[in-house]
Amino acid sequence: MAAWNLYRHRNTDGSSKDWAVKSNSDGSITTRWGKTASKLPGVSHRNGVRQFDIEKQKQAKGYVFVGEVEIDDEGNVVFPGKTLPATQPLNPDPVPTLPVEALYWTIECRAKQAVRVELGIEVRRLIGVIQSVSDQQSKPQQDWDGWQQWLDATLNAETFELSGQIKSVQGVLPWLFLLTLKSKGFKGVEIAMATESARELSVDLKVEQDVLAFFGTDLDSIRETAEVLGLLKPRLNLAAAMSDTDDCWF
Repeated sequence: MAAWNLYRHRNTDGSSKDWAVKSNSDGSITTRWGKTASKLPGVSHRNGVRQFDIEKQKQAKGYVFVGEVEIDDEGNVVFPGKTLPATQPLNPDPVPTLPVEALYWTIECRAKQAVRVELGIEVRRLIGVIQSVSDQQSKPQQDWDGWQQWLDATLNAETFELSGQIKSVQGVLPWLFLLTLKSKGFKGVEIAMATESARELSVDLKVEQDVLAFFGTDLDSIRETAEVLGLLKPRLNLAAAMSDTDDCWF
């Protein structure tokens, strides 16, 4: 595993997030980031920037150097003197899934200007769609501050980094918003989401039942919204389809 410089930013609420960087043999820079945990799910590769310069930028934002660590291709962080768990047997006993207690998200936008403009347009379109959907649903107990963060960050179409948390009382819509943006695959825009246990989330709602449960909902309850956002394909209504066909009996 390669050596990385690990930095940590402590938030006012007591939580923290980590960021790590290393230089590659081809002159590029690789960074990883995420909530402070044994695994950093976010990853990005950049050219045309020096490691020294990018570390200084992070320090200016309040990140403090933690130390030199090793990180494997899966994002697992190993401190000096520690080792990764031994290889598991081919057929280990099933490990119980830990309940989701919090969701953390990060974005690193280093895309070209044209892509950043497209991203900003899509952010505003999706927020408009979600507002129209939320008007038909019960309001969450607590509003998500990420809406304004995204609007501000994409207003001038500049490069940016953001991170935050989604609480269960804020409802499922912020998570669906981020999933939709991630599924668009904007080049140069890295969006990562992970649970409290550092499990990285996919954009496949069907395999994220525990996250839906975290928000007190299920796939059927959010299906209509997910279809509008493009996260699920619309179901074919056979009854409606057959009602439009002519009677072929003779």
